[in-house]
Amino acid sequence: MARFRKKPVEIEAIKCSEAHRLMGDDFWSLPQWFIDGYEGKNEAGVRTIIGRNHPSCIEIVTLEGVMTAQLDDWIIRGVNGEIYPCKPDIFSKTYEDA
Repeated sequence: MARFRKKPVEIEAIKCSEAHRLMGDDFWSLPQWFIDGYEGKNEAGVRTIIGRNHPSCIEIVTLEGVMTAQLDDWIIRGVNGEIYPCKPDIFSKTYEDA
């Protein structure tokens, strides 16, 4: 069986808890890619869900369907501009500071 290594790529990311806080306190200080996604300017939209029976989170509409980022997750902008959530353990195993 052949073995492969992931190519080194740089992504942009924001912690969901920080994005959630900024959406309420200082929306315009969010990364532009997040704002564009929220406003539907790219293929992946971003919207907030806060409900009485639902913990605070950010819902992300992706090409694969709706995904939910919990407050300890990361929200990533991938190499093709796609936006998706990533669990913290996977994030720390996959990414390092650039």
